[in-house]
Amino acid sequence: MNSYDIIRRPIITEKTTNQKETHNQLTFEVARHANRTEIKRAIETLFNVNVAAVRTQQITGKTKQRGRITGRRRNWKKAIVKLMPGERIEFFDGA
Repeated sequence: MNSYDIIRRPIITEKTTNQKETHNQLTFEVARHANRTEIKRAIETLFNVNVAAVRTQQITGKTKQRGRITGRRRNWKKAIVKLMPGERIEFFDGA
């Protein structure tokens, strides 16, 4: 499995920015079948950092309605990655 297939995109919100500054944690959308070990290995190879811990959440897609038409957003997986003290990812410093 390729590291680029596991890590889909970073999630940058007000809450995740606060987590990055206070707890040195970053949040990513990851592949639904990826486990914590694969996510840790992918982050370490892609960004060349040391990972302390990985927490994952399965996010259930919401049902949305627009008039009479109802639809459903997709289910996805979120990973909260805690970096070792002193580690940084330069990509997130500008965000």
